[in-house]
Amino acid sequence: MKETILTLIFQISYGATDVMFTDRSRFPYFYRVVPNEGYIHRALIQLLKHFGWTWVGVIISDSESDYIKRELIDLITSNGMCVEFVHELDWNQWETVSWERIILKSTARVIIICVSKEKLIDVLTFTHGNSNLKRLWIMTVTSLYVDILYYDLAEILNGSLIFLLSAGDIAGFHDFLLSVNPDQYPEDPYIFAIWYISFNCSLSQTPQMQNKTLNIIKLPSKDNITMKCSGNKSLASVLHFQEIDLRVSYSVYKAVYLLAHALHLLLSHGAPTDKDQLESKLNPWKLNHLLRNVHFTSSSSQEEIYINDEGETQGQYDLKNLVMFPNQSSSIMSVIEVGSFNTLTPDQLIVNDRVILWHPDFTEVPQSVCSESCIPGYQKKSREVQFSCCYDCVPCAEGHISNTTDMETCIQCPEGQWPNDNRTVCIQKTIEFLSYEDPFGQSLAAVSVFFSLIVTSVVLIFIKHHKTPVVKANNQTMSYTLLLSLTLSFLCCFLFIGRPQKVTCLLRQVTFGINFTLSVSCVLAKTVTVVIAFNATKPGSKIKKWVGTRVSIWLVLLCSLVQVGICLVWLISSPPFPDYDTHTYTGKMILQCNEGSVTAFYTVIGYMGFLSALSFIVAFLVRKLPDSFNEAQLITFSMLVFCSVWVSFIPAYLSTKGKYMVAVEIFAILTSSAGLLGCIFIPKCHIILFHPEKNTRSYITGKPLQ
Repeated sequence: MKETILTLIFQISYGATDVMFTDRSRFPYFYRVVPNEGYIHRALIQLLKHFGWTWVGVIISDSESDYIKRELIDLITSNGMCVEFVHELDWNQWETVSWERIILKSTARVIIICVSKEKLIDVLTFTHGNSNLKRLWIMTVTSLYVDILYYDLAEILNGSLIFLLSAGDIAGFHDFLLSVNPDQYPEDPYIFAIWYISFNCSLSQTPQMQNKTLNIIKLPSKDNITMKCSGNKSLASVLHFQEIDLRVSYSVYKAVYLLAHALHLLLSHGAPTDKDQLESKLNPWKLNHLLRNVHFTSSSSQEEIYINDEGETQGQYDLKNLVMFPNQSSSIMSVIEVGSFNTLTPDQLIVNDRVILWHPDFTEVPQSVCSESCIPGYQKKSREVQFSCCYDCVPCAEGHISNTTDMETCIQCPEGQWPNDNRTVCIQKTIEFLSYEDPFGQSLAAVSVFFSLIVTSVVLIFIKHHKTPVVKANNQTMSYTLLLSLTLSFLCCFLFIGRPQKVTCLLRQVTFGINFTLSVSCVLAKTVTVVIAFNATKPGSKIKKWVGTRVSIWLVLLCSLVQVGICLVWLISSPPFPDYDTHTYTGKMILQCNEGSVTAFYTVIGYMGFLSALSFIVAFLVRKLPDSFNEAQLITFSMLVFCSVWVSFIPAYLSTKGKYMVAVEIFAILTSSAGLLGCIFIPKCHIILFHPEKNTRSYITGKPLQ
């Protein structure tokens, strides 16, 4: 019923800020000369954003509408900030509420107070004297009443921020107020009360006026007023009247002038001749229409005044900083303008940070956050609480970075890149391979060259002494072929050292496999030659026709062609290629040769193993032949070394990665090749060079010459 009546009465308010009055369907005759409260909420949000305050407390009057409470809280949370607590201030219950629980136990350093001026003073008075608060107060009141600037509240208010509606100038009004005295208005008890409060003295009054004055200043008896005021007192000498705030007065001024302009428009359409005609013209619906067309500029403040579509005037809020200077002798706090907010541009709050003076408890701009910002290299991890502003900062996982503050999730680095030490940027991974600059690679290359030179030396020794019995004793063709294959085996190690290329990847395993197959085939052929030579000496032997070099040559060709066929199938079906292993090691990539087909690789190794095992078995079976054919013993030992190396190679190869895997294979090649060289040829060179007396047919065969 109350709301229905209000909707039918033409009204112009100078102080109502509730957002509900913007609903023109419910309140078609309601106007106001102040912006609605939604604008001050937007200004608050921008102020919080400006200083990065994401963790706040809110004290609000229980008389405020649910819409205002909900709008303010929703605005705060929707802008990524959190409200630690919302306290609806009911002064009847205030003293029973634990102040320690509400404020002292809160971690929010910024408290927003949206209450009336009277309750604001009550709250600040209640907190007065509590030195442990260390809170920044942000207040929103329509007018900065002198009451809240009293020195008693300076310690609490010092450094606070307050949004105030800008006050325009009313020409002559301020001077008029300062000139007021009781002699001019003897029937006004409020002027007598002001006189007592300002000068602590009394004036002559009638008993009736004196009682009214005592009620205003809440004194029980006139006996409490002892000093009489002199006649030369003036409010102009009182500091807090010099600083008197006229914001409410200016709003009243605008409301009166709006109505006056509307009445002027109404009456200008024909002057009424009597009272009845005047009353007939003053219909609310006519004023309702005309008030929308009023648009004028204040002569004193030069402000454009008009009613917008929401039934209110535009306005500007001033952001003030309340400061109590250490050496200030006055009992009134200083009010410094530090910013502004215009409702015509509600997305732009202007703040001058340099002129703000914070409370001495804060050595810098106060911080009010539930959790500190997560620096780059970290990401947010939500806590088991309802507030999104409360989180832990955890380092990004391996392979991930965060390059801005407060990232929700880290970004995975692209393939081939890795985070730097701080995990703030992805950098190219270090490329690793067995290079010639690596001491390990240099050592293996030097060993390879060393053994190649030894093989060359053996060849030269054999060529120089090719007619001696030791050289001629067992199949010179196979010996030279074996020495050639050993030389190539030592030199093929260079295909494994250096940056893997497409060509080297194609050649390294194939070259290694064919060379070693050739070497083992030659050893097998030499062993078979020993068997044929021994059995051909028996009377009536049918294998005399196999004595010679043709059998061994065909055996080497046959065994080698099988390996060549395996390698061709490998190269055609799934050839090796350069590849990056980005997962094995942290922070680096392994540039390696991908074998293409693991099956083909182990088939090559397996075939070599089969030939070496066969050679070992045959040599082992004929190791006790007469001394003329004792090379079988050397072959047996060389094959034992060869097989031992390659049996050990497989688990070692599988258990290593990167350049060490390549080094293991090179080591196996060098060791097995050196085993063949040392077991088969070095003993013969020893006889040729150091025991020439043994390099005779009789010594080799163990029989005297006939």
